[in-house]
Amino acid sequence: MAAPGPVSVQKTEEEWRAILSPEQFWILRQKGTEEKGTGKYDKFYEEGVYDCAGCGTPLYKSTTKFNSGCGWPAFFEGLPGAINRSPDPDGRRTEITCAACGGHLGHVFKGEGFKTPTDERHCVNSVSVKFVTANPST
Repeated sequence: MAAPGPVSVQKTEEEWRAILSPEQFWILRQKGTEEKGTGKYDKFYEEGVYDCAGCGTPLYKSTTKFNSGCGWPAFFEGLPGAINRSPDPDGRRTEITCAACGGHLGHVFKGEGFKTPTDERHCVNSVSVKFVTANPST
């Protein structure tokens, strides 16, 4: 039996603007990109889960995060059913979005030779995710 996917989160543009910061709205809803090397999770390696900053859906386990040197947080796989992939209009990249709310996370790249189980790099905007610690008392 397959695990159920995330619950769909539908909001109007006005509702998204009311709950997201201007930067979050630009990246999550308008497919923007934060500047390379500026995101708070780029060099962050604590134990926990990265949730969608828009809707709170869990997307990545910290155990799948790795240092790719690209200037954005990198993960080698998302949680099952949490992330959708679609061809980018540029025809060269694959966009990744939250399966629940459609929020733009970044892009996924394959075959770059990283020593990870999937040989994938999910290049994610820090603004698109929110870290939830596995050790809330620390």
